[in-house]
Amino acid sequence: MAIEMMTQAGLDKLKQELADALAQRPVISAAIAEAREKGDLSENAEYDAARDAQGLLEVKIARLKEKVANARVIDESKLSTDSVQLLSKVKVKNLTNKMEMNFQIVPESEADFSKGLLAATTPIGKALMGHSKGETVEAKVPSGIMKFEILDISL
Repeated sequence: MAIEMMTQAGLDKLKQELADALAQRPVISAAIAEAREKGDLSENAEYDAARDAQGLLEVKIARLKEKVANARVIDESKLSTDSVQLLSKVKVKNLTNKMEMNFQIVPESEADFSKGLLAATTPIGKALMGHSKGETVEAKVPSGIMKFEILDISL
């Protein structure tokens, strides 16, 4: 897995998710033990379900541990407003419908469009990255080409 850049808040959320998953281990172990006590394991649906849940949990824990190990927190002190980059807050004008929109460019794992958090990996995020205030950029989206003017960049 590649190194993933994220905010401190994003890493904290990931660590909490891992802690929550680890806390489920004893619960599932107890369910397996309880199901095992009910007798014949070859025809015990509760035992099978608990074992399946344990397997899924272990996969989730391994995935989260790997993400935490490969996470790198973005040093916000090194960010500037000269051009759009991760964590930039960008005010843009859609040149087609003249609507102004505000986005913060974030890592994919922290994106939430309903909150204005736009993943840098989206077509619009990619189009904005590296460009400066006053520039016009084009983003190829499923519905066609969208043009945006960058009105402001802040942190």
